[in-house]
This record gives sequence, C-alpha cells and structure tokens, in this order.
Amino acid sequence: MLGNFRENEREPGRMRNQIGTENIKLVAARPVPPPEAAAEPETVVPPPTPVLVMAKPPAPVPVEPKPEPKPEPKPEPSPAAPKPELVACTLVGNFTQPEARRFEAMLAPLALGQRQTRENVAVPEVTSHIVFIPSPGSKEAADRKAAELKELGITSYFIINDNTPMKYAISLGVFKSETSAQTLLATLTKQGVAGAKVAGRTSQATKMAYRFRALEPAAKAKVDAVLAKFPDHPARSCK
Repeated sequence: MLGNFRENEREPGRMRNQIGTENIKLVAARPVPPPEAAAEPETVVPPPTPVLVMAKPPAPVPVEPKPEPKPEPKPEPSPAAPKPELVACTLVGNFTQPEARRFEAMLAPLALGQRQTRENVAVPEVTSHIVFIPSPGSKEAADRKAAELKELGITSYFIINDNTPMKYAISLGVFKSETSAQTLLATLTKQGVAGAKVAGRTSQATKMAYRFRALEPAAKAKVDAVLAKFPDHPARSCK
C-alpha cells in the first residue's frame, strides 16, 4: 500500500513513506498540440460513363491437320493352287442305238452336263455280203459269161445293170452273213465256176458319237472306266 491519504499529512511525508522512492523521477508534462483544423470534404468524382466498344473476335487458332493414318499393308494373297490341266476334247463312238442307250445310262451318274454332247453320224456299214463275178466291161461280155453259167447248171444269177462300179457284174447270191457267202462260193467253185468273189455291201447307217470337252483328269478317268465296257469303241482326240 502507498500509505494513507490523511488530510493532515503533506506530500513530502507521504513520499517518504513510499517504497523505492529513490527510483521515481518527476517528468514535466508535454504541451498538448492544438486541435487540427477540420479536413476539407473530398470532392466526389462521378464514375465515367461506360462506352460500348466492339471487341474484335479473337483470331482463329490455326488447327494443325491430323496426319492421316497410314493404311495397314494388306497381306499378300497366298498363291492359288495350280488348276488341273483339262482334257480339251475326246470323241467316242460310233454306237448303235441299243449301245448308245446303255452308254448314256452309265454316264448319267457323272452329271457331266454340257461337257457331254451327242451327235448323229452317218457311217458306211457293211449290211450284207454278195457272191459275184466281176464285170467283164460290157453287156455283150456279161451275156456270154451268163451263158457259160447255164452250161454248168447254174441258174440263180442276174446281170447288174445299174450305174455303179459293179455295172455288168453277175450276182450269184446275197447273204447277210459273210459265212453264208463263203459257203456258196466254195460250192460254186466245186461246180466249175471260175472268177467268183465275195464282197461286203455297204449302206449309210446312222450311229451315235459322243464328244467330251474340258474334262478334269478325275472326270476323264471315270469316263474311261465306262468306256472300258465298250471295247469296240475306243476314244480318240478331237477339236
């Protein structure tokens, strides 16, 4: 406590009763500055009127073109297997009508289509056999030869008068088989007939021929297997 503030005590005595009074210094009071003059009011500046300015559009940013993707290399096709060599043309025939029917029935399972064609062929065919004495060259000579036959007892004959290479020949008999003709010739020879012969007589017969085109080796082998059953009709090349 600083002491008692009694009215009868004076300031020096109170000071003596203070603790550490030797450390207390009296400082003169500083003069108080006069009050500052009132600040002038600030001038209010109105805001500027906004002006509409058309801004330029920004320049387009150049876009670099994307590089086109390189096409992937196509795989090289594998080399095609070599095609089998085709048989250009094969001709078979000539078949009689009964043979042709059998041949076609055996070819049907092969289903050759347009690669197989049939054509009719006129073929000279021996249809009979004649026993004859060749032409002496004239009608008179043929008559003299006929008279000789009569003397030998041969009455079955006639002189050929048509315009053929056998004109004025003397026919002694016509047979379907060559064996029968040869039998007659042997009999006439025993009877003394000289110069008689046997010859086949031909006529145009219609036969069937078959043409095969562009056959693969496998198909050609199948056709050959069928042909093996017709040994009288070998295959031959054609155009």
